[in-house]
Amino acid sequence: MRKVPLLDSLRIIGRGSLNWIADRPLCVSFEVTDACTCYCRHCDHGGPRDQSHNLRPADYRRYMEALRPCVVQVSGGEPLMRDDLAEVVRAIQCGDGLPYTILVSNWSLMTEERYLELRAAGIGQFSVSLDFPDDRHDAFRGFPGLYSHLEDLIPRLARLGHDDIVLNSCITRDNVGEIGAIADKAREWGVNLCYSAYSARRTGCRDYLLNSAGELAVLNRELDRVEARRDSTNWIVNSPSTLDATRRYFERSAAPGCKAGHRFLVVTSDGMLQPCSMQFRRYRLEDRERMIEEFTRHNDCGECYVSIRSYLDKTFPRLLWENVSGFFSFR
Repeated sequence: MRKVPLLDSLRIIGRGSLNWIADRPLCVSFEVTDACTCYCRHCDHGGPRDQSHNLRPADYRRYMEALRPCVVQVSGGEPLMRDDLAEVVRAIQCGDGLPYTILVSNWSLMTEERYLELRAAGIGQFSVSLDFPDDRHDAFRGFPGLYSHLEDLIPRLARLGHDDIVLNSCITRDNVGEIGAIADKAREWGVNLCYSAYSARRTGCRDYLLNSAGELAVLNRELDRVEARRDSTNWIVNSPSTLDATRRYFERSAAPGCKAGHRFLVVTSDGMLQPCSMQFRRYRLEDRERMIEEFTRHNDCGECYVSIRSYLDKTFPRLLWENVSGFFSFR
C-alpha cells in the first residue's frame, strides 16, 4: 500500500493529534445511503431502500466543519448507488490533503471511469469486499456474477499503478479456512489486503461466529501464514497488533473497551450521529457531547472488532507509530 505523500502525512498527523487532545473523532464514517445492490448474509442492509432522505452533497460540509476528522470512510449500504457520489467526496475534502478518505464498497457498480472519477474527487483508498477467493462470494453476497466482475476489473485497475485498492475480507465461520487463499488472490490481482471480524450484533445471527477450538486453530494457523508473508510494501494493511487483537476477539467472543462515539462515529444517510453502525441510538450533530456522556462513557459493548474500531482502539503512541511506519511519509 503506497504511503501518503509527506505534506499530506504531516497534515493528517497534525489534525489527528489535535483531535486526540480536543476529544474530537479521528475517523467519521459517512453512510451515504442505506440502499444496497447485495443481500449479504452478514449484514443488516440489503436491496433497495428509500433514498429520498439522503443528505445532499453540500450538506456534508457542515459535518466536516464541526467534526474535523483526519480520516473519513464513505460507506453505505452501497455508496456507488449514488450517482452524485463524486460530488459527496468533493464536499468532504478540505482542499489541503485532508481528510484521508476511504471508499468502502462491494464494487458491483464500479467501472474504470468511476474509479478514476472518484480518485480525482479525493478518494485515497478503495476498500473492496471479498469473502471468498472464487464464485462462492456471489452466494454469500446474494449477487450472481459479482466475483467474475471483480476478477476482471480489479487486476485491470491495479495495473494502472495507483496502489490504492484494498481487499477487505470479513472473517466468518464459513471462510476462516480461506484466509490464506484470499491473501493469494490479493497477490495475484496486485492489490492490498485487510481482514476484519464478523460480529453478530448487526443481524443477531451467531451462525457465522467462530465457536469451537478447531475453528480457532484454523484461524491461528491461517493468520500465522499471512503474518509470515508480511513485508515492507505494507500490502497486508492490518498491523500485527490488530491481527493479534482479532485473534483475542474470537477467542473471548468479545473485545471490551470500545470508544464508539468518541474516537470514531457514524453519520447516517439522513444526517444523524450514531456511536457506530451497530448501535442505533441517534443524536443530532449538535448533541455529540451528549452522545459521549450518555453512551460512550457507559458503553460496555464488546460485541465487535470491525475495521474502524480495530484501527483506533489503541494508545496514541502506538496508533501514531503504526501509521507512521505503515502509511505516512516522513521524507
